[in-house]
Amino acid sequence: MNSYFNFENTYTNLPKCFFTEQEIKQVSLPNLVIFNDKLAKSLNINIPVSNRNESAKILSGNFNDKNMNTFAQAYAGHQFGHFTILGDGRAIMLGEHVSKFGKRYDIQLKGSGITPYSRNGDGKAALGPMLREYIISEAIHYLNIPTTRSLSVIKTGEDVFREKKLQGSILTRIASSHIRVGTFQYAAAQQDIKILKSLFDYTVERHYSDIKNSEDIYIELLKEFSLKQINLITNWMRVGFIHGVMNTDNMTLSGETIDYGPCAFMNNYDPNTKFSSIDHMGRYSYKNQPIIAQWNIARFAETLLPLISSNLNEAIKKAEDVIKSIPESYKTSWLNMMKKKLGLVDNDNEDENIISSLLSWMEDNKADYTNTFVDLMNEENLNQSIYKSNEFKNWFEIYMKRKLSKNFSKSKSIKLMQENNPVIIPRNHIVENVLSSADEGDLKPLNKFLKILENPYNNIIKISNYYKNDLKSNEPYMTFCGT
Repeated sequence: MNSYFNFENTYTNLPKCFFTEQEIKQVSLPNLVIFNDKLAKSLNINIPVSNRNESAKILSGNFNDKNMNTFAQAYAGHQFGHFTILGDGRAIMLGEHVSKFGKRYDIQLKGSGITPYSRNGDGKAALGPMLREYIISEAIHYLNIPTTRSLSVIKTGEDVFREKKLQGSILTRIASSHIRVGTFQYAAAQQDIKILKSLFDYTVERHYSDIKNSEDIYIELLKEFSLKQINLITNWMRVGFIHGVMNTDNMTLSGETIDYGPCAFMNNYDPNTKFSSIDHMGRYSYKNQPIIAQWNIARFAETLLPLISSNLNEAIKKAEDVIKSIPESYKTSWLNMMKKKLGLVDNDNEDENIISSLLSWMEDNKADYTNTFVDLMNEENLNQSIYKSNEFKNWFEIYMKRKLSKNFSKSKSIKLMQENNPVIIPRNHIVENVLSSADEGDLKPLNKFLKILENPYNNIIKISNYYKNDLKSNEPYMTFCGT
């Protein structure tokens, strides 16, 4: 028997309420669409991609492994503010793969069929949304942002029916774990402190082992988790990424980005930008992401209250102290990030005003968020008409005066800007064109696009078709919860 993965499962040692064992239904005609060879090699996953038929069978879950125990996870979540019991409605865990470096990764099939948590759904997925997750998750990875990864996408040879007939597909997702805020909410809903404590201990062991000897370990985890989320959201804001569905079941304890449904990257700078077709009130807009992160962390803190102290008032006070500190910590993180985007070395009292003034100008002039910072790295680009106004010229004069006034180092300043300002992002119109071609069987645009996305900070070579905004389209870009 071939060993494709090095499975060593621990999640199934948790109380049975956290998962349901689930067999994977074999699909009729699996066909490999794309395989992430670099990721597989880095994790020493041994799938024979030279044999596409064999690899497609493996990546549809059609193989035997004595250490594989397939299951679907149970969890809960606040979806657009409303609490509900959830679970893996179309995802099945193959197991935990341990790399040669001893790091543990969940291997999960997404779109693999009905589970006990499918809630009248068919448990299947369509090709377009699975390829979207592959594209965007890989882009986020190469933008140096914590994320789940995509190992492969296969076509199942079966049709799925949404508004129309679509090609069935399965994505293999790699994650440090799939433990979510919603997992803790599910544990708390069991109203059994032993169940909650078992999940807490497991999470600390898997993701926060350095705090195991902390005196107040429950508050320490809350603090560490908050810092991970502040870092994650700061990075989303840095590159103009809008997640689109920041429900508590989509916030991982590992601090990785997860679930790439109604997500996209902002073109023209507008803090109110949203892309989700069902986010009518803009709850998960660009500007609201830090606020929602704090709200989600507060929901996580609520689940820990019975562990923090047997005295509820004391537990609430301790948790509130952490939650109340988040806005200031985020602001500091955001300011440091924006200063790096502008190449500002050291600190100055005027830095926040300089940043705010630029963003106001960008919003008023519908300036492209990504390309404005790219142009500031290459002053010869500032001869474009959008930069001819007196307002921008005045701002630029103040900016350059500030930039040169401190311990200015041109090389350090440029290095900061180049490391924090991508030239290439997954432009929405390109993503749609690539998906459309793939749906018709042409994978060349997809493979070319993925190759380009591997070097987002390469500002020496500009590939115009990939870095330009889609100026032709005035229609608002809309995405859907298809993944």
